[in-house]
Amino acid sequence: MPKTILITGSTDGIGLETARALSAAGHNILLHGRSEHKLAAAKAGLDAMPDHGGVETYVADLSDMAAVETLSEAVAARHKRIDVLINNAGVFAVADTRTAAGLDVRFAVNTIAPYLLTRRLLPLLDKSGRVVNLSSAAQSPVDLDALAGHAGLSDSAAYGQSKLALTMWSHSLAQELAPDGPMIVAVNPGSFLGTKMVREAYGSKGNDVGIGVDILVRAALSEEFAKASGLYFDNDSGQFARPHPDALDPQKCEQLMHSLDAILQKLSHR
Repeated sequence: MPKTILITGSTDGIGLETARALSAAGHNILLHGRSEHKLAAAKAGLDAMPDHGGVETYVADLSDMAAVETLSEAVAARHKRIDVLINNAGVFAVADTRTAAGLDVRFAVNTIAPYLLTRRLLPLLDKSGRVVNLSSAAQSPVDLDALAGHAGLSDSAAYGQSKLALTMWSHSLAQELAPDGPMIVAVNPGSFLGTKMVREAYGSKGNDVGIGVDILVRAALSEEFAKASGLYFDNDSGQFARPHPDALDPQKCEQLMHSLDAILQKLSHR
């Protein structure tokens, strides 16, 4: 039976190729991106495939939490249920590291936006639903001041911290919602895959993006992930693995969750 799958950052790279694979299998794809033009091009590409599923487009800048709220409302207005949310959108190097609200863009897009979007879409995700969060092998201890926008970080430090923070809240939210919530898993799709992010950050062609596509499709649909809630899958080793120790530290996870909720609470009163 066709599933309804929202993929953030799905106008290029792993996101777009995952959308192609899932659409080709007949599933209904909700494409998300920042650019109307790129979204239209992505939709046209999926629509041109034989036997594809339905395709919708949603534009939103995930560095802006008000836009994330609007995105969740737009999805909920058209769907009473979604089966899978793939939080794929991410950034590494940016020209301006500050958002208009004073957050670090890397944390905003890689950590806070997917947390907010997941929270808002929970009413559409029952316990058979799945949330797949794109983590990374690069995981560094989180500076909560930097998360809140009160300290500056290099691109690599912000990226590693934002991905650990994502992995931490994936574990914590899965525990909070069990046993009635959706399956929530953090996945390292593979290191140095040939995405635009890797090419721009390292000047490298990178590895086959299909490596990442395969594991995301499996995480979204396969039985092997049915009971993976709260876990971390490392596609470099091809198995479920232990993330950074902080992701399994109850006190540090609780502090992170408190910080995320405090940031969103503050933004909601602006």
